[in-house]
Amino acid sequence: MDMYSDLSEHHYLLGSMFPEANTRELWEAYKLSDDQLAFFEENGYLANIKLLEHDQVDQLNQELTEIMNPAHPLHHLFYEFHSNESGDPNSVLFHSLGHWRITPGFHDVLWNPRFVIPASQLFGNRAVRFWHDQLFCKPAHHGGVVAWHQDYSYWTRTTPMQHLTCWVALDDASSENGCLHYIPKSHRWDLLDRTTLAGDMEGLERFLTDEQKKQFANKVAIEMPRGYATFHHPLMVHGSYENRSPRSRRAFVLNVFADGTVSNTDDAVLTGVPAIATGNKMQGQFFPLLFDPASIR
Repeated sequence: MDMYSDLSEHHYLLGSMFPEANTRELWEAYKLSDDQLAFFEENGYLANIKLLEHDQVDQLNQELTEIMNPAHPLHHLFYEFHSNESGDPNSVLFHSLGHWRITPGFHDVLWNPRFVIPASQLFGNRAVRFWHDQLFCKPAHHGGVVAWHQDYSYWTRTTPMQHLTCWVALDDASSENGCLHYIPKSHRWDLLDRTTLAGDMEGLERFLTDEQKKQFANKVAIEMPRGYATFHHPLMVHGSYENRSPRSRRAFVLNVFADGTVSNTDDAVLTGVPAIATGNKMQGQFFPLLFDPASIR
């Protein structure tokens, strides 16, 4: 395969990093327990799910180093690319979307059984379709924040709200280097106005009721080893603080929705992607079907 092709044209595993998620054995190996599903339902998130082995993390970090270079020959395939979304050189946040189109590891991780099987369960055993990916990288000593927000506040161009986010650590993530934080049970709140993602950490506060502000006292730091993931509901309020530690904090995000989600706009839903008319199903080259539990043999 031409290493300089657009990998979004291929809706299947290209390499041998992961097996195809189509057997009963893999379902049994990677399915969530009833207790885990109940925890997600109650709290809006589920953390510390192992998604990657160390050699797989190493491969993805190698690919990440390559594609962070704006001179990469496939740079034009990114939907978004921000070397520093904050704009402040003392508070750096690298953020990009679309890397699944560029490197084989970040392409194939979409089909990782350890990801798609739990995702299907969290959708009520429905088929899983890809929305988009993200990279968030905070360098040592001066890594910036990701402000408190709800993911669906950025995604109302798709409907109904049947989305799921999976955040995966590429470095050990801790409070010291800017790990993810959640407000448990905030997935039961209404949709809030969106904030500037790399701006004021507390910018969401102006949209909150007094009771919601009090719930911030219960925030939870999601500390995880590299290769582990956390899943969360599209209304879950989450964010991450700055990295002033001597260690980097790299992570990637897989955003998916249940098959049957439709467009809620006549405009392009992602930069450079052909528009899907309002009311039409989200599908095609850029929104592949990742897993259907009906395919299990």
